[in-house]
Order: sequence, then C-alpha cells, then structure tokens
Amino acid sequence: MKATELLSTLPSGWQTVPIKAACYFTVSNVDKHSIEDEIPVRLCNYTDVYKNERVSPELELMAATATQDEIEKFHLVVGDVIITKDSESWDDIGIPAYVEATAEDFVCGYHLAFMRPNNELLDGRFLFRCVQSRPVALQLELEASGVTRYGLPKGAIGNAIIPLPSLETQRLIADYLDRETARIDTLVVEKEKMLVLLEEKRLALISRAVTRGLDPTSPLKPSGLDWLGDIPAHWDVIQVRFACPSLQTGPFGSQLHAEEYIDNGTPVINPVHLKDNKITPDYGISVDDETADRLSVHKLKEGDVVFGRRGELGRCGVVELSQVGWLCGTGSLRVRCDQTMVDPKYLALVFNGTDAAKRLTVESVGSTMDNLNTEMLSHFRIPYPSIDEQKVIVSQVETAHTKTRKLIDQLLKSIDLAKERRAALITAAVTGLIPIEEISV
Repeated sequence: MKATELLSTLPSGWQTVPIKAACYFTVSNVDKHSIEDEIPVRLCNYTDVYKNERVSPELELMAATATQDEIEKFHLVVGDVIITKDSESWDDIGIPAYVEATAEDFVCGYHLAFMRPNNELLDGRFLFRCVQSRPVALQLELEASGVTRYGLPKGAIGNAIIPLPSLETQRLIADYLDRETARIDTLVVEKEKMLVLLEEKRLALISRAVTRGLDPTSPLKPSGLDWLGDIPAHWDVIQVRFACPSLQTGPFGSQLHAEEYIDNGTPVINPVHLKDNKITPDYGISVDDETADRLSVHKLKEGDVVFGRRGELGRCGVVELSQVGWLCGTGSLRVRCDQTMVDPKYLALVFNGTDAAKRLTVESVGSTMDNLNTEMLSHFRIPYPSIDEQKVIVSQVETAHTKTRKLIDQLLKSIDLAKERRAALITAAVTGLIPIEEISV
C-alpha cells in the first residue's frame, strides 16, 4: 500500500494537501563553526531535535555564529516544526520536534529542515503530530536516498501529503494528543525507573555475593584493597595470574585488517560483543576459514573469559560451548583460567559486579593508550574463596538473575507496547479514526 493511500479514508469535510500548500519550508545550511565577524547564535542541532519532541532556547544549545541573512532565513519561531533531514539510517529521517518558545538568537542548524505553517490553514502542533504519524513519516522515509548516509530532498518535504481538517478540529486533536501522550510518557518513565532499580538491585546482589559471600553471619577481615574492603575471614586475595596462567591480547592491527571482515564466517569478538558476562556477536564481524586458521593462536576455548581492552574496562564475557573456535579480536584480551582454582563465571562476576572495573580504569591511566593489558590484569588482585564456594556463588547469582531478567523482560515488553500504542494513537487521531466527540472530552 502506498503511503498516501493510508490517508484515503478521512472523515467527511477533511482534505489532503501537500505540505507546500500549507507551509513555508526550508532546509538549513548553518554549520557549527564560530566565525569572528559573524553574529553569535544558539543553534538547534540534529540531536536537539532527535532527542526532544519540544525544542526551545531553554535547552542546552550549541553556541555558534551566523550571518544576518542566515539568522533572518533560519530563525525559529513558535509553531515551527523542525525535522531531521539527513541520517545514517533511513528510519531516522523526518523525526520532528515542535518549537514551543523562541529567542532572537534561536537558529535552525545544519542537517535539519523546518516548516512554518500558514496560521490561517494549519496549526503547528497538529502539523507536528501529522509528521509523527505513520502515513506522513512513511512518505518521508521512502523519499530518503543514499547508501551509507541518507538525505531527504527539499522537494520531497514540500510534496508530502498531510490531512487537513478545520483549524478548530486540528486544535482539538493537538490538545487531545498532548494530554494522552503525556499520560503514556509518564507511565513509560515510571517503568524505566523500575528498570533502573532492578538493575541496581542485580548489581548489588552480585557485588555482595562476590565480596562478602552468601553467609551474612560469616566473620570478616580486611582485604587490604581499598576498592574491595572487608571479605569473609576464610577467603584469600590473589593475583589473577596465579589462577589464570594464560592471558593473551587479540591480534595486532597489522595481523587482522578491517577489509578481511566478512559476513557469516568465524566470529571475531571485540568489546562491543561483551555484555552481562556473556558474548553476543550480533554485529556480523567475522573472517573466513583461511584467516581464522592463520590466527589460530587467538581461537577461543570453552570457559575462556574475554575482556574488552578499550572503553569500559572490566566488561567481559565467558565463552560458551557453542562459541568454541571463535576469535579473540584486536580490541579484546583473552584470559584462560585454571578451572581447578577459579570458576570463569566467578571471575567475570568479580569484574562485572564490583568496583574492580573502576580500579582497572584508574590503573590503566598512563599505560599505552590507557588500554587494559596482560601485565595489568595478571597482577590485579581479586577476592578468592574456595572453588566450591565460587560455584555456589555463581549458581545463586544466576538463579536470582533469571528471576530479575524475567521482570526486566516483562517491563521492556510493556514499555514497547506503550510506545506502540502511543504511535498508533497519534496516527488514528490525525487521520480522523477517533471520533471528535471522544477527542473533545
């Protein structure tokens, strides 16, 4: 079905018009540079629009400069609707924001376009909701062109078809959607707060289990480490190298080049693939069999712990049976444990659930490129219960995590459903599918 066919069953008395028949619209070319002989402005940029449904000078805007002609042409006023015009993804094209306040130095920035409604025909808030609706958003998405980066031609904006009821009806719909979306947004925010609390609870459980054990009555002793504090009296503290005799960084950049990556080959594990003690290669980074064999020294075995060497230090994942033979990537470091001394999952919990990661970050400062290296990690000291107690801790944490994961998944599903309902509500309202009597209540 064509996008405009979605507007073919509007209520009696409604029209459809191209945006250019009801709006002035233009594409901005004001860049982020500050030039000495130009006028200081506050620039509304791509991210300001992408992340906010309402924009105003009260946002933390970029300071830039523009010429007097640019200010006159791209100055934003109340009622304007700004949209994203360029993006690396076609479905990020046409994301709108409504201008709810203005100032003399409030200017539309590059990679954006804005529409200024004819106030005798079109209410800006209704136009904003139209652009959010599926029939109009789809028209803009389909007009975006490009390969690695997508752009929306100016003409496509003006030619996009929108529904046009009376101004009174437009305002009623805009008021209704402001109320109803605010209710949904409040619900989503509350659910997102619950997600944060569940994650904090999960991390607190891990931290306590791997630093204090499972018996709250167990006597404690100082660990000798500031980041660790007291530990059970029957535990030790050891350097990683005594329980994990083999540590190895991934191949050098000269050994593995980006142009050697293929789809559907042997996965190469880099920091982006490490999350919640697991390895999740969802990003299609792999190599062919010949390259994998050439780099066989970097092939992973079950129980190996892969650490990210850059970015968020301490992030790691344990290799599962189905992942044996995958490669440790250039940005990663592989730890092979003596499993009679340390459970790999316990080791991963120490770094993912305690302040060990923060300490690693502190110790990395001043090293080559502030990266995690084998010397640093091998000498890092960790809490060390017996191997049997480690396995009990891992089992207890995994059981609790399974319960928490179910709650998190339920919350995520309910958030997705709320957002879907919000989007459907906007489309239904601006296309007249919701009776006016219900809207005006």
